[in-house]
Amino acid sequence: MQSVVKHARRIVVKVGSSLVTAEGRGLDHAALSRWAEQIAALTAQGKEVVLVSSGAIAEGIARLGWKRRPKAVNELQAAAAVGQMGLVQAYESIFRTHDLHAAQVLLTHEDLADRTRYLNARSTLRTLLELRVVPIINENDTVATDEIRLGDNDTLGALVTNLIEADCLVILTDQPGLYTADPRKHPDATLVMDAHAGDPDLERMAGGAGSSVGTGGMLTKILAAKRAARSGAHTVICSGREEGVLLRLAAGEAIGSQLVARQAPLAARRQWLADHLQLRGGVVLDDGAVRALREDGKSLLPVGVKGITGEFERGEVVAIVDTDGHEIARGLTNYSASEARRIAGKLSSAIEAELGYMDEPEMIHRDNLVLLA
Repeated sequence: MQSVVKHARRIVVKVGSSLVTAEGRGLDHAALSRWAEQIAALTAQGKEVVLVSSGAIAEGIARLGWKRRPKAVNELQAAAAVGQMGLVQAYESIFRTHDLHAAQVLLTHEDLADRTRYLNARSTLRTLLELRVVPIINENDTVATDEIRLGDNDTLGALVTNLIEADCLVILTDQPGLYTADPRKHPDATLVMDAHAGDPDLERMAGGAGSSVGTGGMLTKILAAKRAARSGAHTVICSGREEGVLLRLAAGEAIGSQLVARQAPLAARRQWLADHLQLRGGVVLDDGAVRALREDGKSLLPVGVKGITGEFERGEVVAIVDTDGHEIARGLTNYSASEARRIAGKLSSAIEAELGYMDEPEMIHRDNLVLLA
């Protein structure tokens, strides 16, 4: 088995907190230097690399002299603000020794949920890569709230992978890769060397968070690989403590767990729809409407809608679920939640009589809909 990184031209590398902060004891500058040296070498090979780096909050906690990670949002945001200065300053000075510039890019869910801001972010990142600048990306923890948080940098790495249509996502962690069970509890657990991204068996075997510093466990990494696969990107999950790991992967060496994308990449607009993490509501379909969407590629008409959940406005992305509550698709709705409740189950010809107008005969047009399952 050869590493998928070998033939990748554009790579997103995600480095976890435990790798850059020595388990929370401030920034590990030697480790940062190793990443920068390897990324500089990859850039010299003609590859484009985006770095998603954890560590801002942990660095802020260390700088502020706090003994443990706080729980209050305002304290976490303060730590992020302090730590972000140290993190970016360190990367910039280290990359400069390799004649490379670094750029800080902070993102929230709103930046990726809004179509215009999404396209602007993509354009900015692509321009930076064209200029041979290494983007250092993190979640904007200083302003993010639960409503706009992405949640963890594994997810952020996958979203950025889709955003710039990267070929590969490399998630560096403090574990050798994905195991069939938690090796700390099950000595007979074996390393999963090669699998398909999105395989349900992977999610079933994944454990919870194992680091005292970060927020991402192996499950978030598996889900990140599943998300990255929507743009056709492969994912490698491996230990960042392996000597020269990025260069060895680029040389074709198989290290850690390789989760291969087997589906055709989604078109950019549908990819943007699929990448929404937080939805304000959804529509529940009857079995006939589910079949029409899945098998016939039809638009969603009001007649197939059995119920409405949450509150949303016209033009927002909503979940599309079956009667068992499984999300099968999502899309941009032509009607608000209050309007949708009034026309649910009715023929399109009855929309105008019910609402006094009809913008569109579909609840969600096929062009604004993406199937998930």
